[in-house]
Amino acid sequence: MASGKILAICQSGGEFVTNNDGSMSYSGGEAHAIDIDRDMLLHDLKSEISSMFNCNIDAFSIKYFLPSNRRVLITVSNDKDLQRMVDFHAGSDTTDVFILKKIENRIIRSVVADSGTPTNATTATVATIENVKRQKLCIDWDNMITGVGQVFESPRAFRDALHKYAIANSFMYRFVKNDASRVTAECSADDCPWRIHASRSPVKKEFMIKKMTETHACRKEVGKEGNRLASQRWVASVIKDKLRDTPNYRPREIASDLHREYGLSLNYAQAWRGKFVAKKQLYSSHEEACNQLPWFCERISETNPGSVTALVTCDDSKFCFFVAFYASLNGFEHGCRPLLFLDGISLKANRHWKLLAATSVDGEGDIFPVAISVVDAESKENWHWFLLQLKSAFNMSRTITFISNGQNGLTEEIRSVFEDSYHGYCLNHLIENFKTELEESWTQEVKDSMVEHLKQAVYACKVDEFNQCIDSIKTESKELAEWLLNTKPESWSDAFFKGLRNGQYSSTAPETVNNWISTRYELSVVQMVDMIRCKMMEMMYARRESSNTWTETLAPSANQKVQEELVKARTLNVICSTANVFEVHDDSVNVVNIETWECTCRRWQVTGLPCMHALAVFERTDLCIYDYCSKYFTTECYRSTYSLPISPIPDIGRPACSDPSHSTIICPPRTRRLAGRPKEKPDDPRITVKRAVRCSRCKGFGHNKQTCKVSILKVEHIS
Repeated sequence: MASGKILAICQSGGEFVTNNDGSMSYSGGEAHAIDIDRDMLLHDLKSEISSMFNCNIDAFSIKYFLPSNRRVLITVSNDKDLQRMVDFHAGSDTTDVFILKKIENRIIRSVVADSGTPTNATTATVATIENVKRQKLCIDWDNMITGVGQVFESPRAFRDALHKYAIANSFMYRFVKNDASRVTAECSADDCPWRIHASRSPVKKEFMIKKMTETHACRKEVGKEGNRLASQRWVASVIKDKLRDTPNYRPREIASDLHREYGLSLNYAQAWRGKFVAKKQLYSSHEEACNQLPWFCERISETNPGSVTALVTCDDSKFCFFVAFYASLNGFEHGCRPLLFLDGISLKANRHWKLLAATSVDGEGDIFPVAISVVDAESKENWHWFLLQLKSAFNMSRTITFISNGQNGLTEEIRSVFEDSYHGYCLNHLIENFKTELEESWTQEVKDSMVEHLKQAVYACKVDEFNQCIDSIKTESKELAEWLLNTKPESWSDAFFKGLRNGQYSSTAPETVNNWISTRYELSVVQMVDMIRCKMMEMMYARRESSNTWTETLAPSANQKVQEELVKARTLNVICSTANVFEVHDDSVNVVNIETWECTCRRWQVTGLPCMHALAVFERTDLCIYDYCSKYFTTECYRSTYSLPISPIPDIGRPACSDPSHSTIICPPRTRRLAGRPKEKPDDPRITVKRAVRCSRCKGFGHNKQTCKVSILKVEHIS
């Protein structure tokens, strides 16, 4: 078969037979052939199978064997699983695909004895149940971490592998460093030297193990300490896939499997809570997507006409939800510079979902949310879908500059959806990756100096300035300077970048959004998005009212920058060449062209505000400074950004429709209390007015009879 395409023989209605070597073979039933390629979606495959066998595919599972392993059936539950199946069998003539009822996931119907003849049905059933119980939840956890050079998709994937590796190898660990660019962990046992460090390579965009101690010096045992790693969320992550295929997976079976495989002694309640969390992750969010989110989309469209919403639900309990309020779209189009930051935000209030956000900045340089999307994970496919929705929401032809961390295929996806756009690299991520490349033997002073040289290289407007910064880094380390040049400076240095950033290099969206939805309860998607809407509504009102008091042509921060540069400009010497071209002398000679808004120092072009050389020309020629500032820094443009409000959405707590599925009040679910003491005692809603304490002896307020210090004579006088 051609690469990326297989011929699948879909079989159903038969039964499996276990051979004496442990492998399984399938006999009976009917079979159909179908071509499957990497671009086929699971939904399309299910539709084909449903029409082939005239059945409801939702009641069936799709499984297959690996080419060299006919003992373990692999389940196809999403599009990536389907792509993996095609990749595994790309060189095979045909591929066997089995369509099994979900209630028949215990699939072995007969067992072949040594003689090759099936045993009786009773024996077969017993063997079937035993084999199911002994089927491992996850395979080869002992080898999840192999050593230096092992590559992972992301820091989260590395942390998950480390967690499973520690449980399988019976030791506890603690994090020394743990962020988006590097993870360092060490054994928590005293005097044990075991340590592991992994970080991201900005060149290949891989998260790789850089250092690892091979052996432990501690006595590894699993007891009560080992159970600390087996949290209910971890148990849920382990059993989720098996629970999807076997809904009747009982807590006692969960506890038995984990004890047999990893020696973890979980009681019934711990296993039950793990199953509860897994079921909630599998079904609750999908039920909400099917029931509450369509209603929420309608309410947004009714109360905020012109807003754009989109909702896609999948059969594998996943969904994508997109919303861009009309006030945000209008503000971005008429008031904000064509600059968008793309961020994948991990939510502290709810870790089941990721928030994809597109934010811009206003004339003051403050964050301006444009669109958000709730997805199950930050992946290339989800970013592609988000960018498509974002493009359909815009009614403008401006060339947009995007700033992101470039991960999860964002660079390619931006280029494919917004063909004429520019893409820059986020400064914060660049600095974090740069720090991981610094020599550990260097002093902190040298490290800080290297980071400062990097920032100067980012802000450098001319090529010679950029080269000076690289030379300063090269004096300490030629390898570090070479690494920096390999990160494509045209995507982050002002000396080469062709997009329009106007001095904005990083986004504060993750911190802002997490502060907006800070709560002690896990929120539903509707609650979370509506809380963000309320914060945006409040923010836009406050900034609109504040701007009404401004009297200057430029926004306050831009006006302050111009005034500071104007002080420097008054000491410069200006020589006129033509009506539009001038020569300005300071430490060097710069040429200013007021017709094209250009100066050879390039700061006017980069920032959007006149540099001191241009301001010196304006002072000499009595030209109006504000006529040569980018419109995005004017007060008028700022007010246009916040000219339209986000309207309230009434009855958000109770869907107002006749559909019975929408009749449930959206309330915060009961969850485990977060660690730490609450910041303040929650108010009792039954107590509306607190009565002041009054002394029954002297009739005074603020104390009682036992603590009264008034003399008896005064008390008699009062009475």
